Amino acid sequence: MGPQHPLPPYLPVDNPTQPFWRTEPHPLDECRSTEALPEQSDIVIVGAGYSGVSIAYHLLKHLGQHDKLHPAITILEARQICSGATGRNGGHLRPDLYDRIPAYIERHGVDAAAEVANFELSHIKAFKDLAEENIDCDFNITRCVNVYLDEAAAERAKKKYEALVSRGLAFADDFSGVKGAKACLSYTSGTLWPYKLILGLLSKIADLPAVNVQTFTPVTSVSSDDSGHIVNTPRGSIRTSKVVYASNAYTSALLPEYSANIVPCRGICCHIAVPEGKTAPFLPYSYAIGTKTGKSGGSYLISRPDGSIIVGGAQYTFIDQKEQWYGVVDDSTLIEPTKDYYNDFMQRTFKGWEDSGAYVREIWTGIMGYSYDTSPHVGEIPGRSGQYICAGFDGHGMPVIFLAAKGLADMIHNGKSFEDVGLPRLYKSTIERITSARDGPEGGDILN
Repeated sequence: MGPQHPLPPYLPVDNPTQPFWRTEPHPLDECRSTEALPEQSDIVIVGAGYSGVSIAYHLLKHLGQHDKLHPAITILEARQICSGATGRNGGHLRPDLYDRIPAYIERHGVDAAAEVANFELSHIKAFKDLAEENIDCDFNITRCVNVYLDEAAAERAKKKYEALVSRGLAFADDFSGVKGAKACLSYTSGTLWPYKLILGLLSKIADLPAVNVQTFTPVTSVSSDDSGHIVNTPRGSIRTSKVVYASNAYTSALLPEYSANIVPCRGICCHIAVPEGKTAPFLPYSYAIGTKTGKSGGSYLISRPDGSIIVGGAQYTFIDQKEQWYGVVDDSTLIEPTKDYYNDFMQRTFKGWEDSGAYVREIWTGIMGYSYDTSPHVGEIPGRSGQYICAGFDGHGMPVIFLAAKGLADMIHNGKSFEDVGLPRLYKSTIERITSARDGPEGGDILN
């Protein structure tokens, strides 16, 4: 047993709410490859969610035969596998083409924005390829419908669409079944069971001798010396040459320089079902539904193969009560102003659902890592040789993380520069971005 270290702030709590996605635990859910921690590992990945498992999955494609006594890759997770944001999200693989991309054009120019748009869209094919690897996660390619319920918001959306068309960046068609819709845009998206995706990826690699997985093992600190790094946990320490931080909202617990860049923010999501004997129209699409007042913070929604609904968001209902969500890592309680918001959401929102009896079967909270400038941080950490980050997904990780992890794995294993692996330039973690957030106004661009 190594030295004991006090638990830092911003670590996952022990008793989180139960999301629908985790109602069918996988045999690897509480995986510990060995009874004790390995004393040494070539690479240690902090976090076993979408980022951490994807990075390990891609790294192993680079590794040849492993003949060392210690593992090449050790994955450490504070709770169970995929128990953080990925296991609590909306199951929506939705490229955000009509909100983020126009904003990126304004801030960074057309070329940088187009890189992000095409990168997010490329995840549709990447997930289709994963499904062909027999990773069963209910993946379905569909259309996302952006619905605008306010005239002013609809007019803004029209102008954004026309501006994108004029730059050769149109991705949408125009059509909906939502009451009071003023305008809508549709484009290719996907839906899936995110927990099953991550456990499917892990099942491909967990039995390999090069990999060691340890759940219920929070990392309390990382120290460095001339021979590498020491990753400390309550169960002991691991010596490694490379550390990868894939802990998203919890990043600043170990990397305080990112405390202004990546802020933990709580959100809410639920699973809506129809009582036995009742029927409701099947929704063939996924949705991003605006508010009637035009404020940001509407709802995102997907339909499940059984006709039930996953829906979340509603940030406009609690955004003014900052203590409920900003800087919060507690996913054991619900957000008070919003806990009843979705009780009759389908009846009041969709045509044909009025007499469906639709009700909230499960409701939960999750902790997102909101980025000061809305872009993730990927790459080698400035000033920390041999330490890497893949975090800060701004509540929008599904169409970003898998291929970001692929690029990062190429950097880690092959020593390539960020610029050589094909990631959008806006994702690079730089000292300029870190400094800008630290010196900027509180909250930065969060939810703006």
